[in-house]
Amino acid sequence: MKHELCEKSVAGAQNISEFCFVCGVDNKLSLDAQFIDLEDGSICGTFTTRTEHQSYPDRVHGGVISAILDETIGRAIQTLEPDVFGVTIELTIKFRVPVPLGERLKVVARIDKQGKRVFEGSGELLLSDGTVAAQGFGKYIRADLESLVDGGLEEIGWIADERPLPQTIEA
Repeated sequence: MKHELCEKSVAGAQNISEFCFVCGVDNKLSLDAQFIDLEDGSICGTFTTRTEHQSYPDRVHGGVISAILDETIGRAIQTLEPDVFGVTIELTIKFRVPVPLGERLKVVARIDKQGKRVFEGSGELLLSDGTVAAQGFGKYIRADLESLVDGGLEEIGWIADERPLPQTIEA
């Protein structure tokens, strides 16, 4: 199954964390993902897996695939409401094809349904040729930062992503 890639305008980069498994810049095992808000309200994450992320030889572990989909779908709310965080309450992953190690990958997600307290979203992990390798569907509780941690954004290592951004991205 192929994802219909189309060029989308980039709206900006989302913050990243110092020690997150998915985006942590100071975590040696991190996927080092960059999350880009798109003008259409969706989000695109880009990352490259390494040997530390494998299950069977030359294949990405299903838990890593689940983590990147969960993170991206949960972050999709921030394209619409930057101060809202998503806390996972339900996650379903459909694995379509094996994901090879060392390939630059994309994950695209969007919000499908919003409630006062809960939102739902979906996303796809895409191989470099546009093949949908996995699909995720999740439900998340809407949370503000104060309900999750003590202190401000900088105190918890939530920092601006200073990496260069493209003007458009195929997603």
